Amino acid sequence: MLEPENFETAVKHKVWVQAMEEEIKMIEKNNTWELADRPKDKEVIGVKWIYKTKLNADGSIQKHKARLIAKGYSQLPGIDYNETFAPIARLDTIRALIAIAANKKWKIYQMDVKSAFLNGYIDEEIYVEQPQGFIAKGSEEKVLTLKKALYGLKQATRAWYSRIDKYFMDRGFRKSLSEPTLYIKSQDNDTLIVSLYVDDLIYTENNEKMIQDFKEDMMKTFEMSDLGLMHFFLGIEINQEKEGIFICQRKYTETLLKKFKMESCKTVTTPLVTGDKYQKEDGSQKVDGSMYRSLIGSLLYLTATRSDIMFATSLLSRFMQSPSQVHYAAAKRILRYLRGTIDFGIWYKSTNDAKLVGYTDSDWAGSVDDMKSTSGYTFSLGSGIFSWASKKQATVAQSSAEAEYIAAAATSNQATWLRRILEDMREKQEEPTTIYCDNKSAIAITKNPVQHSRTKHIDIKYHSLREATTKGEIELKYCSTEEQLADIFTKALPRNKFEELRMKIGVCHKHIKGEY
Repeated sequence: MLEPENFETAVKHKVWVQAMEEEIKMIEKNNTWELADRPKDKEVIGVKWIYKTKLNADGSIQKHKARLIAKGYSQLPGIDYNETFAPIARLDTIRALIAIAANKKWKIYQMDVKSAFLNGYIDEEIYVEQPQGFIAKGSEEKVLTLKKALYGLKQATRAWYSRIDKYFMDRGFRKSLSEPTLYIKSQDNDTLIVSLYVDDLIYTENNEKMIQDFKEDMMKTFEMSDLGLMHFFLGIEINQEKEGIFICQRKYTETLLKKFKMESCKTVTTPLVTGDKYQKEDGSQKVDGSMYRSLIGSLLYLTATRSDIMFATSLLSRFMQSPSQVHYAAAKRILRYLRGTIDFGIWYKSTNDAKLVGYTDSDWAGSVDDMKSTSGYTFSLGSGIFSWASKKQATVAQSSAEAEYIAAAATSNQATWLRRILEDMREKQEEPTTIYCDNKSAIAITKNPVQHSRTKHIDIKYHSLREATTKGEIELKYCSTEEQLADIFTKALPRNKFEELRMKIGVCHKHIKGEY
């Protein structure tokens, strides 16, 4: 059944009527609003219904969901709302939690807060119209004054975060200063780690009783859905086994292939053709920009578990403003590659090695349009990688050593943040984090600040690498180009080299287990 576009269509179908009734019951149970006279000196915000079919990991229907939202776009700053920002968990943090759980053979569980935003308290005086289909008889002229937040309000996300944050802090959790959606509670040798992504919570611990107590308390305080072991989160499929944890986006990939009519296409063995160069004006005909942007956006989301397409997708995202047939053909090649590797994902195996190790690399002047270089980095905890990036540098590097130095600085900054996150999760890195670089000149610049003629023009911000090295947080070590794992994030590689690095970063077929 298609998702209705409006109330008039939805009301013709029983499942959507039931969904709307459930939403109203939840709102009223939560004491979100009350009837009030229409104010004379205050704008009344409209509301509307939206409809969504929630799916399971296998594509089957989980439930039909109706959501009543306020038309927040009509709110006035300083009158109807003030602060709106609320943090969300970074995927790097979520993957780090998964990697740690795999290392320690801990189980990861998941819960969902029902109608989470309705739990947030608001300070402003806000009135909304009564919703279609549920206008109180005899009070048709009245409006609703909000006691708590409603979906769609500018401040709804912040109000919810403030509420759930207070819940954790009141119960003795410690909030990470580097990731404000990460909460940790320690009791002797037991550690409970919770990561919050809006209204979804994933948590892991080595003490089953501590897990159970936490779950029971959450369910007493909020309307919760206990989803058990973490299997499907943010479109990511998670397979937890004794030997490790495998994450992938097979279902999402299948949907993407169908969307672009590529489900029966011929497969290729690499995302990009080695040696091909791309530029803004390549002489070929322009294509539909919205279609191209939709494809690239979908591929970027897929990089949550498919780091092997990170470079190709990042490269092609540079042309979203005015894409050509050449760009679109290259993007479709990524789809052909994905069809041949549809079961691939990242394997985090159980291991006693929780040492953070990084790799940094850069090409030199690879961008045809502006001669800027591309940085790439990757980090692991003894198994599959959990943090990676491929990004064009902000300035033009005057040498390959300078490009590598700039890339290493970005890698060092990420390592510093990851070390803090890991320490928060009681995986403190006692020794300097090793970052491997295949350019001896870049390493020399890090260790020898006296090379004035070669480094005087480099932006000061990149010298944070020297500071991190001096403080003993980072150690930049040399590795050969053949051993450089981050090479896969800086250029299009030939098949043999690409497949070798893909295996080494932990991207593999779901049936591959153990050592690789």
